[in-house]
Amino acid sequence: MTHEFKKIIETSYQYFKQNKAAVLATVVHLEGSSYRKPGVRMLISEKGEMTGAVSGGCVEKEIYFQAATVFRTGKAKMMTYDGRYRLGCEGILYILIEPFFTDEAQFKKILSAINNRVIIKIYVTYTLDTETYSNELGSIFTLKDRNSISEASINGQSPILKMFIQELSPLFQLFIIGSEHDAVQLALIGSYMGWKVTLIASPKDPRNKSHFPGVESVKHLNPIDTKILEIDDNSAIVLMNHNYATDLNFLYNLAETNPLYIGLLGSVKRREKLINELIEVHSEKADRIIDKLYGPAGLDISAITPQEIANAIISEIIAVARNKAVNSLRNQSEKLVSR
Repeated sequence: MTHEFKKIIETSYQYFKQNKAAVLATVVHLEGSSYRKPGVRMLISEKGEMTGAVSGGCVEKEIYFQAATVFRTGKAKMMTYDGRYRLGCEGILYILIEPFFTDEAQFKKILSAINNRVIIKIYVTYTLDTETYSNELGSIFTLKDRNSISEASINGQSPILKMFIQELSPLFQLFIIGSEHDAVQLALIGSYMGWKVTLIASPKDPRNKSHFPGVESVKHLNPIDTKILEIDDNSAIVLMNHNYATDLNFLYNLAETNPLYIGLLGSVKRREKLINELIEVHSEKADRIIDKLYGPAGLDISAITPQEIANAIISEIIAVARNKAVNSLRNQSEKLVSR
């Protein structure tokens, strides 16, 4: 959700510079099931321009209709949307609509936090009573723990008020090591996910960012230079150099990092050979990353084209991040997969 929040803040700042009023709609509570869950947001300008979404498209028009009161009074309000009788979503959404703007100081502070991978915590005070209006309804964005605020303390002040607390992790990162044509497709789909995509090319490779749509940056690095990369547990790496020695060298240096996922192209035999050689060179480094290695990278969906292979890899990364058991190609121990 962090990339959606970033887009909302960027748009809100543009509205501020244009002196254009806007409201923020946040799903704070759900009874039953819905297409999206509490914590999703959308920004609506006074002219009806929408950034973000809180559903598959069925709720947004109703929110804009309800927002008229907020634009007129400048006060936050609650609304509900019962999907059980309208679209069969089987759930009731409770949505807070509040006046919202982002001035230059706020914009720079939040953008700096996102760029520096600082966790953003959001505290939203709301009520389930749509007939109640209160100046205490609204969102607070913080860049550090606020132990002084808790749901219990808020409820102790007013029995009608509740608090929704959300933690936005740093933007998910995808590091693509390799600059062949299949890297272009992986970078593009990764960018559609809202991920921060960095492509690592050889220092001898003349290509730049313009050759890889969707990437945030292209870095020309040797394997030993990967230490400059900020690879954390909210990051995935895909090695796709199509060169065994180069992949082995990168793998050796990446063993010092702590990514969520490392994807390898090629067959099961190639993966095992890489692991065995890494163990021979430095067993301790190998132990750190063996469980994170997924080779052949991707879900077993019989992918053939670069686009299909990229989709299989992106889907596997999502499954690993969600701790979801899936049919990964790396589990096909008897099967050789060449990519």
